[in-house]
Amino acid sequence: MKRALHVLLRALVLFAVVVVVFYVVFFFAQQPLIYQSAREVTRTPGDFGWAFENIVMPVNGETTTGWYLPMENARGTILLCHGNGGNVGSHLDVTRLFREMNFSVLIFDYGSYGESTGSPSEERVYADAKAMWDYLTKQRSLPPDSIIIWGQSFGGAAACDLASKVRPAALVLESTFTSMADAAFSNFPYFPADWFLRSHFRCIDKIGKVQSPVLIIHSIDDTQYPIAHGKALYARAPEPKHFIETRGDHYDTVPPKSRYRPQIESFLTSARAN
Repeated sequence: MKRALHVLLRALVLFAVVVVVFYVVFFFAQQPLIYQSAREVTRTPGDFGWAFENIVMPVNGETTTGWYLPMENARGTILLCHGNGGNVGSHLDVTRLFREMNFSVLIFDYGSYGESTGSPSEERVYADAKAMWDYLTKQRSLPPDSIIIWGQSFGGAAACDLASKVRPAALVLESTFTSMADAAFSNFPYFPADWFLRSHFRCIDKIGKVQSPVLIIHSIDDTQYPIAHGKALYARAPEPKHFIETRGDHYDTVPPKSRYRPQIESFLTSARAN
């Protein structure tokens, strides 16, 4: 009996040590897993023949950079919070639809992405988005009701946070998760990620504070953030709101937006009119 208890005690101690070591490793290794940035910007709007301006804004002692792509007689401005991975150069394709609808676009990089300096964090992502909002509303003197905040995937967390604090013409969340813990659970259902996460990005707690029209775009085929995320966000969002269910996997974003352009354009037109 004593021997069995001794063996059990040793097993429990060993398990505890393994858990602690795993916690420490994951706690410090999670940043590059969450923030998949790339420094080298391999293309600019100029490669597409588009006019643009380089934007540099101070953020907490660092700099946040972006591109402003103006359109003549624009119907409004899209503040684009791009998805994870790469940098502004990697996400230029998604701006084409906005330009086709005659919207100016401001796309920017989070800390450590592209030419934005500093280290990434949840607080820094929120500060980066707010700095670009301030650029549009203060430096360019654009009225808030002419600006649509658009968050794509990971960028939806930045967009949702910003829209809960300011009042844009509309908020659009495309393929966005409810929270980082829920996103981790969708991919690793038996891993208690919420115990270890340093960045939480709880969109589900913020979307109810948005005082602007909300559009949720989510694919029924999304395997990274299943459509349940989009539906949960939609359920929490206040009226007026609209949901567009698309097809295609998580990274298949440009064709669905083009295919559903009439619905998107109808929503944006209505939001700008209110």
